[in-house]
Amino acid sequence: MLIIDSKDCENIDKALKKYKKKYEKSRTLNQLRERQSFTKPSVKRRTEVLKAVYRQQMLTGKLD
Repeated sequence: MLIIDSKDCENIDKALKKYKKKYEKSRTLNQLRERQSFTKPSVKRRTEVLKAVYRQQMLTGKLD
């Protein structure tokens, strides 16, 4: 549960903006999406390796 401390004089829009930022940083939505379907550990590892290779290619400039 996310708790936002807001002052009495604070605008509701600012409080809502703080809530949205805190919600994104907590990665709650990502966790919910991951739990909806099971992925095998081998598949997770393969995607991590592919992402790492892609990042490495981007850094070295070898990507087309």
